Amino acid sequence: MAEQTRFLLPQDRLPKAWYNIVADMPFEVPPLLHPVTREPTRLPPPLFCDALIEQEETQERYVEIPEPVREVYRLWRPTPLVRARRLEQALDTPAHIYYKYEGASPPGSHKPNTAVAQAFYSKEAGVKRLVTETGAGQWGSALAFACNLFGMECGVYMVKVSYYQKPYRRVLMEAWGARVVPSPSPETQSGRSILERDPDSPGSLGIAISEAVEVAATHDDTKYSLGSVLNHVLLHQTVIGEEARLQMEMAGESPDVVIGCVGDGSNFAGLAFPFLRDRLQNGASTRFVAVEPTACPSMTRGVYAYDYGDTAHLAPIAKMDTLGHTFIPAGIHAGGLRYHGMAPLVSALHRHGYIEPVAYPQLAVFEAAVLFARTEGFIPAPETAHAIRAAIDEALAAREAGEKRVILFNFSGHGHFDMGAYESYFAGKLENYEYPVERVLEALKDLPVVEK
Repeated sequence: MAEQTRFLLPQDRLPKAWYNIVADMPFEVPPLLHPVTREPTRLPPPLFCDALIEQEETQERYVEIPEPVREVYRLWRPTPLVRARRLEQALDTPAHIYYKYEGASPPGSHKPNTAVAQAFYSKEAGVKRLVTETGAGQWGSALAFACNLFGMECGVYMVKVSYYQKPYRRVLMEAWGARVVPSPSPETQSGRSILERDPDSPGSLGIAISEAVEVAATHDDTKYSLGSVLNHVLLHQTVIGEEARLQMEMAGESPDVVIGCVGDGSNFAGLAFPFLRDRLQNGASTRFVAVEPTACPSMTRGVYAYDYGDTAHLAPIAKMDTLGHTFIPAGIHAGGLRYHGMAPLVSALHRHGYIEPVAYPQLAVFEAAVLFARTEGFIPAPETAHAIRAAIDEALAAREAGEKRVILFNFSGHGHFDMGAYESYFAGKLENYEYPVERVLEALKDLPVVEK
């Protein structure tokens, strides 16, 4: 009999609670600060409903998943855990490589895990519309999907370079009833101010956040929804890791290294935090590797400092790994990894030595993506391919050391809407890009001055 490759949980084992890592962290994360007074603050109630603000601040180890949210999750959850045996054979490695396949969701990524939760709580609070930003379109797609299921309107400000690079992501959002606007746009004061200075601005997540926040703050029936960074978002994503723990038990193994790509930190945290619980509680030796692009190296090249979450200084100030809120990234195809900062929880764990960041250039990432597609069959999104690159390198290191190594990574989304990126790669049109040190230093000059 062939060895088992796919590990599937029955739906009655769908997790009943999200895991809150804050309860187990041996240090405190610096608080959010008000963007004007620079005093400790909560998430602003005009932007978020009370339930999400409470989850942002909770110290409880587990937060119950509401049954209406679990009901929607059952459309695609639990997702498969897959042993990448063909990739292992191609690499001639003694390592065992596993991946959690989050491409199984209707929008094709991990993002609905929090989008569904946020839409549910907002609907319960009487909210009529959610507005957000999106980079590559995965988060915008997820929120459009969730709002449609709960009968809510959805507005999405999509980073302009991605809006034109990935037109079918826009069409997907529109199929679920969302209104999609390229950012920066003339619709908001934040967008107009950018366009006055740079009419050809390619946009950034920081700019798109400003536009979405402005709309939410000026409309009583509208709340803002964020797809990463904040504590409650990372909380919702831990359904991934809670499932993966059960599936690794089914496989009879425990990961030596857990890997995820990082733009703002949500898919990485979703897989890693439930495994990191063992390290925090019991001193387990598992390593945690966060993978980012060299074009947007917030963890490997940024500083750990208080910074604005958006370009227009409308959102709270957070202490995080940052390249500076004025950072404008290159138009690489991994649009979901182009945010200037990192989630405060991920940043703090990094700075306390629990997370190892690594950065890769674009060509090495696509090389890994193609090898994965030709061995395992699934086409990864460019963001996902960063995690695959690191997993391959871990497997090659195990081969060189002649040791078995159990590797687990998050396949955070499929690449079915990224064929333009693959076409450019095959045509030799993609180039590596490393963000210049001098531009990083220039952006960091605009960090807010905060009392120590």
